[in-house]
Amino acid sequence: MCLITFSWSPGADIPLRLAGNRDEFHQRPTAPLARWQQQPTIIGGRDLEAGGTWLAASKQGVVAALTNVRDPGLITPANAPSRGELVTCALQNGDVESWLKDLERNTAAHYAGFNLLVATKSRLWHLHRGRHGVSLSLVPPGVHGLSNATLNTPWPKLTLVRDALANSPADRWRTTTQRALHNAQTAPDEQLPDTGVGLTLERQLSAAFIVGEQYGTRATTWLTLNHDGQIEMTEQRFGPLGRFEGETTLTTA
Repeated sequence: MCLITFSWSPGADIPLRLAGNRDEFHQRPTAPLARWQQQPTIIGGRDLEAGGTWLAASKQGVVAALTNVRDPGLITPANAPSRGELVTCALQNGDVESWLKDLERNTAAHYAGFNLLVATKSRLWHLHRGRHGVSLSLVPPGVHGLSNATLNTPWPKLTLVRDALANSPADRWRTTTQRALHNAQTAPDEQLPDTGVGLTLERQLSAAFIVGEQYGTRATTWLTLNHDGQIEMTEQRFGPLGRFEGETTLTTA
């Protein structure tokens, strides 16, 4: 994914509410939200080019989501593996915390920059691989945002969607975040980050919802994780120039 906001309240009836957009080239082959045929305990979309995913959940009550890090000062190792495989690995591991700690110590640096969120009903971890190394932390309760820097970096679109979730009543959080996530307005030049892609592309990428013929927002997803560990996920899909292409809702029950 490229833009995520989430409310984390361990101990509540719904510990995790999460909403986000996936931005990608429209020609990149993608499978929509579904129960995975070879692994029916997992629901999520699939990147059919590299084989991974950006957001998925398991019947065991684990959620994992990934964003790439866009930073001109970050050196990508040669022959770096696909970052999308990290989400799949998180959901297949029986001891998530030990796996994350091993990833932090040993293998995360082999990948290009990324943020990985992994949640259970009682704990939420953030693993960041950036220019200054790799760090693993527990996310404190509250409303947070994540894009292509690190947690809560105040890019305009991140602030927009995080504030929408923070200020929405619990029974209307999806409607409120949908309005923010589907906002196609770009940020003023003076508020743009410098991620090494040039001013024209920086402007395009500053919108929460990116509209383009070749590249743009491919999916908007909402997810809830309840106190029993059950997960519900809704995905809306979009084609070139923001054309709506369908909606799917699944649960891990």
